[in-house]
Amino acid sequence: MDLQLLAALVAGIAVIVLVVLRTRLDAFVALLLAALVTGSIAGSAPGDTLDSLVTGFGNTLASIGIVIGLGVAVGKVLEVSGGADALARAFVRALGKDREAWALGGTGAVVSIPVFCDSGYVILNPLARSIARRQRRGYVTLALALGCGMTLTHHMVPPTPGPLGVAGILGADLGALILTGLVFSVLLLPLVVLYSAWVGPKLEDQVQPQVREAVYAGAGVAAGAGTGTGAVAGGPLEEAPDPAAALGEPPAGAAPHRLGAFRGSLPLLVPLVLIVANTVTTAVDRDAQGVLQGDEGYEPSTLAQVFSFVGHPVVALIVGLVIAVYGLLPRWTSRRQVTGWLSDAAASAGLVILITGAGGGFGQVLRDSGVGQALADAVASLALPGVLVPFLVATLVRLAQGSGTVAMITAASVTAPLVGGLGVSALAAAVACCAGSMVFSYFNDSYFWVVTRFTGLEGTAALKGWSALTTVAWAGSIPLVLLAGALL
Repeated sequence: MDLQLLAALVAGIAVIVLVVLRTRLDAFVALLLAALVTGSIAGSAPGDTLDSLVTGFGNTLASIGIVIGLGVAVGKVLEVSGGADALARAFVRALGKDREAWALGGTGAVVSIPVFCDSGYVILNPLARSIARRQRRGYVTLALALGCGMTLTHHMVPPTPGPLGVAGILGADLGALILTGLVFSVLLLPLVVLYSAWVGPKLEDQVQPQVREAVYAGAGVAAGAGTGTGAVAGGPLEEAPDPAAALGEPPAGAAPHRLGAFRGSLPLLVPLVLIVANTVTTAVDRDAQGVLQGDEGYEPSTLAQVFSFVGHPVVALIVGLVIAVYGLLPRWTSRRQVTGWLSDAAASAGLVILITGAGGGFGQVLRDSGVGQALADAVASLALPGVLVPFLVATLVRLAQGSGTVAMITAASVTAPLVGGLGVSALAAAVACCAGSMVFSYFNDSYFWVVTRFTGLEGTAALKGWSALTTVAWAGSIPLVLLAGALL
């Protein structure tokens, strides 16, 4: 590989890591600076670098920005309405006694698809405490299983913002990525639940005294109240609120607000079914016409056109949001309350959308400057499966700066110009980016602080419990990634 182009790539990634770790600037600015540095060192004219950056930013957000905003809005309504809590309790009832860890792991995986995992953890942790209080044991196992169940789908399954951004940057089919991410999550869930069940009893006596008192004696809770914006401060923290407390008291004569699991799942289930139905219908229609994906001459049937419209992620998530607002919120909820919640959701989605767009701009600079092709040629000469390249890039970036979303978007940006040369599909590359970003959650990851503060683990106990658990999920994904590279 040309040393100048190699230096450009290394400098770009180094800028991302250094800016995120050592300055007051965030990942959005870091990715923009990385694109400018990479283009300049690679020898591109300043105007060309800026054109590439702006083009990549716009093209990426054109395909995925609306979807991220809608997905976060659906998750916010699930959170405030109590829909997420209803799903959790249904899982526990369905699986029965002595399978609570499986129930909480599965609940976490489902809830974290539309709801940010850190806020979802705050919502559902009281359920883990309630179960442990009744059993008088097992809180660490339950808390870890819940947290890592959320991690799996947070990293693997759209419409979580990170995987959505990866799909947009790499051009992977969203329905296929949903299906593949769900398969990965289902296969990896037993690993994380079994590890939680093994390590939980070993760490039970290391839970902080105030958390132990809160869980097992019903006293005031000392837990983490962070929402993922940074490390949670030490010291006593308050009990997580009732999930639907934001709805307020019903007016006189109104029935109490109660949600069943089926009703609570509809805003999540309907969009996923529509998106996947679009993918399946198109594939069947192509097969019936004998036209392969990407080939010219495909004329979609009327049925395929209908599903192409209703199964487009934008339309599907609009449907989900309408169902959430009118199906989950009680009639007494005011328009002002709803618009306030949706504004909060837009605020939380805004930075993710900007980071995703900046990642797309960085990828376009890599492509246009020649760095991407040079890296592809270099990788092709190595005895390394092509699908491991995005996996390892995501792993290294995650270890360096902590954010899984930034890691997978950076890996997708680096990989986008390489997909053809690596001999892997866009879908396989997307899955590899997502899986590689799960590795070793520790001090530079805000979710680390949320989980460990709620669980009451510190120091080496936190590393043995949470950091090792996320690494188990990462390691378990490696054979699945290799299989995806061979089959997809």
